Amino acid sequence: MPLKTTCIGAYPKPDYVPIKDWFQVGHDSEDYNDRVLRQWSAAGNEETLALMDKATAEVIADQIECGVDVPTDGEVRRENYVHYQCRHFSGFDFENLTERVLRNGAYASELPTIRSDIKAGDTSTLVRDWQVAEAAAGRPVKITMPGPMTISDTTADVHYNDAKKLASDLADALNKQVHALVDAGCTNIQIDEPIFARKPDEALEYGTDTLARCFHGVPESVTRVVHMCCGYPCELDDMDYPKADQQSYVQIAEAVDGIADEISIEDAHRHNPAELFTKFDKSKLIVGFFTVASSQVESVDQIRARMEEILKIMPMEQLVAAPDCGLGFLGRELAMTKLKNMCEAARSI
Repeated sequence: MPLKTTCIGAYPKPDYVPIKDWFQVGHDSEDYNDRVLRQWSAAGNEETLALMDKATAEVIADQIECGVDVPTDGEVRRENYVHYQCRHFSGFDFENLTERVLRNGAYASELPTIRSDIKAGDTSTLVRDWQVAEAAAGRPVKITMPGPMTISDTTADVHYNDAKKLASDLADALNKQVHALVDAGCTNIQIDEPIFARKPDEALEYGTDTLARCFHGVPESVTRVVHMCCGYPCELDDMDYPKADQQSYVQIAEAVDGIADEISIEDAHRHNPAELFTKFDKSKLIVGFFTVASSQVESVDQIRARMEEILKIMPMEQLVAAPDCGLGFLGRELAMTKLKNMCEAARSI
């Protein structure tokens, strides 16, 4: 059997999608704050919904054409993968923003502000997102959402002033969203916690507990996925962006192993030490085999060679092939070229 392949989350949006990604308008620009954060509506009108549905079908068709076994919905409806989720929880203020420094000082931005207790609503927009995506794919589609620590780090808290309590409430709200997806029939659900790599001490102190809480009560028939990348810049080929310490993976590996069925890590941007791959024996490992912030195209032979190196350390049935992270930076043509090479390499193993 060839290696299983999947995508992580975002896919380049078609030009007609009315909501641009945060990095397309600038995360610190007034245009983004005023036009997107303060005014964007998750529901939209019928015309907008139709465009989003069309875009979802197109990006899924691209992934399947490239050979991806488990595609995502491409997150084409999301202006920001964290804030999209926050809009559907009470407690967040999207009108009166608060400036914060983010990602270990990588940049400053005005953020939605937590002003009261976080609670999930009775409905989940993610259910419709998944239903449209899976109907278009005709196969299981993975739906993604941000984890408690990542939401905490991408918003401004002026209410809790207690990181553990905030993360706990966010986990309960996310768990409700997860169960709404499960009840609807979704069998592939991914929680993104890139902040684990930025803040491994906090991840070990309480983050792994709240992550597990997100999946509480989920049946074995559902594939639970966790994604942890080391951070990405605001534009393609910015190689000076301060990424998280790569040793963070080694530090937290044994603690996250087993929380989910599959753990996703980046590897193409900078290869991980061999010891990391020995630390996972409960979860499958989704490994990134091509970069998502570089325009350089990895050849099939290059990708296959790295796959073979890793397979000397861990069994084939435990490995899944993917990009390092979401594909939004790349543009459609470059994203498809890289995906096709990865899938061809995976089939040749």
